[in-house]
Amino acid sequence: MLAKPKLSNPFDLISAETIKNLFPGIAVSAIVAVTAQFLADHYATPAMLLALLLGIAVGFLSEEGKAVAGIAFTSKTLLRVGVALLGVRVSMVLMIGLGPQLIALVIGGLLATIAFGFLVAPLFGHKWRFALLTAGSVAICGASAAMAISAILPRDERSEERLIFTVLGVTVLSTIAMILYPIIVNRLGLTPLEAGVFLGGTIHDVAQVVGAGFSISDAAGETATLVKLMRVAMLAPIVLVASIMIRNFAELPADGKRPPILPGFVVAFLILAGVNSLGLIPVQVGEFLGQFSRWLLLTAIAAVGMKTNLKQILSVGGAAIALIVLETVFIAGLILAGINILS
Repeated sequence: MLAKPKLSNPFDLISAETIKNLFPGIAVSAIVAVTAQFLADHYATPAMLLALLLGIAVGFLSEEGKAVAGIAFTSKTLLRVGVALLGVRVSMVLMIGLGPQLIALVIGGLLATIAFGFLVAPLFGHKWRFALLTAGSVAICGASAAMAISAILPRDERSEERLIFTVLGVTVLSTIAMILYPIIVNRLGLTPLEAGVFLGGTIHDVAQVVGAGFSISDAAGETATLVKLMRVAMLAPIVLVASIMIRNFAELPADGKRPPILPGFVVAFLILAGVNSLGLIPVQVGEFLGQFSRWLLLTAIAAVGMKTNLKQILSVGGAAIALIVLETVFIAGLILAGINILS
């Protein structure tokens, strides 16, 4: 009597099949990310911006073929893992050392910028979704905030378009600020502490804050990084409050599904931030996870670029560009005024 063949674990089979389907797209996204980082290192250009542009250039890979599933997975799931791991960079203990006045200035500037976005967006022909997305990304932490906020917004046919435009806009403006703001700091004669607060409180992306701060002095760079991470720490509270308000006041999406009150990756961000603030994450582990987060976000941005329809992005128009520029100018002016008052 012949023995029946032993069946393998169905879960293992599904996992292997899933990995096989996702691997080409993840690999392509990673290759684009590595290429972007290589070019960034050699031509002093932000890697995030290059990853997005290179991704757009090979967008045909997301339309058909073996890479489609992996690109979609990277642009959504890996992106959220990358945002979650940003929590290991947050330390409440260090931030408290800045003092109540500077903490109030940074958080007040953040909240005022979001309120300003809601106030002026209708003047540019845009509704609350775009206002929250652009103002939130400008106020908190650029591309990472845009991706986190996008996860709680009710989906419609223009959701992807708004996200790509915002990521592109804040990345370009961060690059301009990284070059321009140190010049302003020197012209105004700000102290290293004041310079760090200004740079960390106004520039959108962490990498550009670090670049601008340390181009002035080590003290300015350290303060700027700390202030910027304070803004990053506000990501979870802002997303939570915005999500609750959206669920209570926004219209039900066409598919009948409301976004979660607090996405799982934001919960993970909070947990990691809390654990790191308690000093329970070894320095080496924290540095590794921080770098891993950066690479995940870079890879995800490349995948997001691949899914981008450039014609749709360009159709957003000059009003959208004017709005995000105005929000950037607003937070810069507000933080600078606050520094002058406190000094």
